[in-house]
Amino acid sequence: MKKWKQLWLVFAIALIAILGACNAKDKPESAAKGEKIEPSQAETTEVTIENNGTTQVYKEAPKKAISLNQHVTEIMLALGLEDSMVGTAYLDDKIYEPLQAAYDKVPVLAEQYPSKEQVINAEADFLYGGWKSAFGEKGVGTQEELETLGIHTYLHTASNMTKPTLDDIFTDIRNIAKIFRVEDRGEALIEKMTKDVEAVRAKLPQDGKEMRVLVFDSGDKDVFTAGQNFMNELVTMAGGKNIFGDVESGWTTVSKEDVVERNPEVVVVVDYGETTAEEKINFLKNDPALKETEAVKNERFVILPLSAASEGVRAAEAIQVLAKGFYPESFKN
Repeated sequence: MKKWKQLWLVFAIALIAILGACNAKDKPESAAKGEKIEPSQAETTEVTIENNGTTQVYKEAPKKAISLNQHVTEIMLALGLEDSMVGTAYLDDKIYEPLQAAYDKVPVLAEQYPSKEQVINAEADFLYGGWKSAFGEKGVGTQEELETLGIHTYLHTASNMTKPTLDDIFTDIRNIAKIFRVEDRGEALIEKMTKDVEAVRAKLPQDGKEMRVLVFDSGDKDVFTAGQNFMNELVTMAGGKNIFGDVESGWTTVSKEDVVERNPEVVVVVDYGETTAEEKINFLKNDPALKETEAVKNERFVILPLSAASEGVRAAEAIQVLAKGFYPESFKN
């Protein structure tokens, strides 16, 4: 009898060991060793962003974002963030064609800036503004005010500085990608934009000459043109020389006499708003002073949409449009 008890004891111990081993196999290795399973590092790491004089701390990626200007809307869509958006606003013209399908998935809250009530009703947790006006008196409220409501904000830095470059846009893209935990998408977008720009610039003439360029935004008595804003960078990268690139400001007003004296070879017409590009060109052709410039005499006009001229994902496309207009012979093939 004692012998049978001993055999049963051995059998019971063996059975417990087998069941324990099987149970361990059904768990992740760390749990089988008694370790606690933690969420991924990307989900738990806090992200701190300094922006426009504010400090934003993100414990997690925003889930209900609203973009407030077209060029920043296109950045978010190019990063594949449409599922994290509850609204867009303020189109300058048609959305960038490759992003149309993604754009159609996001509600349009307003033709211009949405009201604060619309933002709150959408339960937004992140607002992305392209221009300072987005967080001004006619916008949705100040960044500090929105922060007290629990809404994070980001103001596109490249659009609100003097002498912005392509690298400044890349900094904004990296910041947004970091906030939404999609850094790999951000780097892929930057790599593509860089390659596209390099492909255009590789076709430019190598003789060292630069086409004299006037950027014409608008004007009647005077001319509203680009100083050292992003249009200056686009013109330069397309092989041109902005004739008012020495002016220490972004957009600036100059006299017609100054335009005639600097005598542009090409005019870049910025296309937006109620006045069409064709109407602007007709004005230049009929103005007693401006029609005497070399560009107008030779009808050398390049039309560039404002949305492409903004500090967004269309930079390579904008440079290509300008380069083809400046040096058509270099882009025949």
